Amino acid sequence: MSKRDYYDVLGVSKSANDKEIKKAYRKIAIKYHPDKNPDNKQAEDKFKEAAEAYEVLSTNEKRQQYDQFGHAGMRGNAGGFGGGMNMDDIFSQFGDIFGGGGFGGFGGGRSSGRRVIKGSNLRIKLSLNLKEILEGVDKKIKVSRLVNAEGVTYDTCRTCQGTGQVTRISNTILGQMQTASTCQTCSGAGKSIKDRPNGSDGNGMIKEQETVKITIPAGVEDDMQLKVSGKGNAAPFDGLNGDLLVLISVEEHEKLTRDGKNLHYDHYISFADAALGTSTQIPTITGKVKIKLENGIQSGKILRLKSQGLPSVNSYGRGDLLVHINVWTPQKINSKETRFFEEAQSSKSFQPQPTKNDKSFFDRVREMFG
Repeated sequence: MSKRDYYDVLGVSKSANDKEIKKAYRKIAIKYHPDKNPDNKQAEDKFKEAAEAYEVLSTNEKRQQYDQFGHAGMRGNAGGFGGGMNMDDIFSQFGDIFGGGGFGGFGGGRSSGRRVIKGSNLRIKLSLNLKEILEGVDKKIKVSRLVNAEGVTYDTCRTCQGTGQVTRISNTILGQMQTASTCQTCSGAGKSIKDRPNGSDGNGMIKEQETVKITIPAGVEDDMQLKVSGKGNAAPFDGLNGDLLVLISVEEHEKLTRDGKNLHYDHYISFADAALGTSTQIPTITGKVKIKLENGIQSGKILRLKSQGLPSVNSYGRGDLLVHINVWTPQKINSKETRFFEEAQSSKSFQPQPTKNDKSFFDRVREMFG
């Protein structure tokens, strides 16, 4: 089943500001909170759907990418709560949207003051050729990332007893007041290092190389960023892994120039071929195609080879290959050729005779992009 538009999920307009998006998500999350709807699968799905929409629309970078490419641009970039994160992950990441007193008044035990640590993100640049962009590709990349060292163990923080918060009660003229603050001993993690293996850092982490499989969808563009969830640096104290951010770089093709999902190719022909017509081969991403040029073809004519371009990450079908015909003027000619062209100068057949059917340069541009 296709995903619903994230703005529709939260019931906000595309011009909604951060405050409006946060307010809309809070309202939906309270309505479909699992503690308010026990054993209700439909409510749980609504709850997860709202969390996924909020995760994208509350982050400027992801929101811009979603606005430009829709759900297709979120492949490997959205949180994917329905399959990649459980309910506790959602509470730990977004529970603070409701303040420190539990999740909207429901299930105080679900959202403790314990701070879930997230590992830092890693960034890599990945170069792709046009054939890989045409078909989509799986890449295996070696990444050096922080992981928990084998044998590291943790103790419950003795100061906060694992809650991540320290509660203090003070007497005031209004009576006793209770305040909660982040535990300074464990920085809110609720845990401390017990056994730290040799060679690991202060948090029991070491660097390891891992081969990560990255699935690149067809039609990606230069400078587009994809995300592989959970493949960044790990976090200590059983926290959440960071993400691997993949910046796409498109390699230049020897003969083809990319323009969105269309491709352009400059094809040069001689005066003789232009006058007499000819058959010629045109390069495409996957090979060569043979086309016929009619006699009398003019320099500047653009031929459109349909569906020989690239796909788009946000739509179906492929773009076109636009072949620009250029008649090559010889720069050096011999005496025999010189006499031929001197005679041709006075020939009526060689005089320009444009007709209404011969489109101007601007007409051709409008036709290309109209």
